[in-house]
Amino acid sequence: MSTPPPLPRRTPRRHSPGSPKVQEALDARDALAEALTRAGVQLPAMDVRTPWFEAGPERDDGPTSTRYALVYLGVCSAPVALALAAVVAKGAGR
Repeated sequence: MSTPPPLPRRTPRRHSPGSPKVQEALDARDALAEALTRAGVQLPAMDVRTPWFEAGPERDDGPTSTRYALVYLGVCSAPVALALAAVVAKGAGR
């Protein structure tokens, strides 16, 4: 039985200005969190995730190995999901 690939890395602890994809995702996460806070909505598990490395976790060559980064919105309660839906609908002009 083969070993499953490692899970995506969570918010990088030691990102550098040399990793633009990670910085872009961190900036996007922070901008979204700020906008949601102004609208009265808080997603408790927002995070940034980077992809699996092709040769496994031991091959961490630093910023050049990050092909992309994702803003992970996490999970939330039903009331938070409803509040988020209301904010999005209001912004969409519904």
